[in-house]
Amino acid sequence: MPRPALPARPLFADIVTVLRSAGCVFAEEEAQLLLSGTPDRDELAEWIGRRVSGEPLEYILGWAGFSGLRIAVEPGVFVPRRRTELLVSEAVALLKQRLAMGGEAGVVIDLCCGSGAVGIAVASQVPVKELHAADIDSVAVACARRNLAPVGGQVHQGDLYAALPSRFRGQVQLIVVNAPYVPTDVLPTMPPEARIYEPRISLDGGPDGLSLHRRIIGEASEWLDSTGLLAIETSERQAAGTASVMAAAGLAAGTVHSEELDGTVVVGTFRSQ
Repeated sequence: MPRPALPARPLFADIVTVLRSAGCVFAEEEAQLLLSGTPDRDELAEWIGRRVSGEPLEYILGWAGFSGLRIAVEPGVFVPRRRTELLVSEAVALLKQRLAMGGEAGVVIDLCCGSGAVGIAVASQVPVKELHAADIDSVAVACARRNLAPVGGQVHQGDLYAALPSRFRGQVQLIVVNAPYVPTDVLPTMPPEARIYEPRISLDGGPDGLSLHRRIIGEASEWLDSTGLLAIETSERQAAGTASVMAAAGLAAGTVHSEELDGTVVVGTFRSQ
């Protein structure tokens, strides 16, 4: 990979100029992160070259900032987005409400976990009894295990609920989900950082973006306890569709949207609650 032309002792402004010319919107912030990430000039030049070529900054640094935490990420793993912090805040609020009513934050499942960012962010704010995560991709599972190990979380590999131990049937208090929800025909229009570098399996939600949502919602009642909750990230455009799928499955659905984060979450509960 060709390295960008830099002075013998590149200054912050030099790196900002190179990044900005490559189309990096947050050039100043990225330059600071790159400079603080390595003291070695050759490695810094390599990193800048990778970023200029379009590789996600998080892959280069080896981590992503998310909900006030540093989440380990590596090439081939979905990079957690800021919009997903809404899913975390909603999950935390729901668990705290449960605790305030005398319940417990027992078993929490992070489904389609990727790096495990959502699960570990929730567990860092609420004392859950057990944290489990699952993903079908082996690279994501290995990365999630790195992130969840410090909090005692366990990560399982497999296709959605098939990855989970059967003992959790009817025992789960909360399932949090950031499953792929980009419609297949929209994938070519996504930014190159995602379209080229992130695995398609972490982006492609099927013809209408709801293929995974249907499967997840359809089986959720088998795993949740009688007061269990299901929280799914979706897009503002697709929220009505996700909520409709929940209603068809016998769940009462509520939608939350944040303009600041550009995030949308649909929460499902049993109608008797």
